[in-house]
Amino acid sequence: MRFTRISIALAMVTVTLSACYIVPVSGPDGAMIYQSYPLPPVGAPMPMPQSGSGSMPAVLNARLYPANELATQTGVVVGTVTNMMTGKGRFQVNYLGEVLSGEATRVSNDEKRGVASAYSPKGMYMSCDYQMNTPYQGAGHCTFSNGAAYQLHLGGN
Repeated sequence: MRFTRISIALAMVTVTLSACYIVPVSGPDGAMIYQSYPLPPVGAPMPMPQSGSGSMPAVLNARLYPANELATQTGVVVGTVTNMMTGKGRFQVNYLGEVLSGEATRVSNDEKRGVASAYSPKGMYMSCDYQMNTPYQGAGHCTFSNGAAYQLHLGGN
């Protein structure tokens, strides 16, 4: 009897959690806050969040194409931007063996334009200016602390 109750309880937890995924979000004080977002039923398309609606975050591919001679030594650099759909995002890129992490922020009074900054523990940093044409696609330019310059493409495949 006890085994049956435990089995039923575990099955209920499994079913309840199978329709969600957990997304860590940084709170105002920098502490991680874990929020769950319901997944659609199997076979149903993923809902497309609307900007500013409090919808779930979207992970975008970031591709940086060389724009000066120094940048051609590394070729195309790839990373990700997680658009939190709140005017903020998380930016991460692997450059010359270092992982640079930072944030992207919408410029005030312009919901399509933004800036991004990232830093590595070894001291490498980068700065980007970009313009989004949708919440899922945009372009801009980035400069690294070593002088390498890149054209930034966000989203797409």
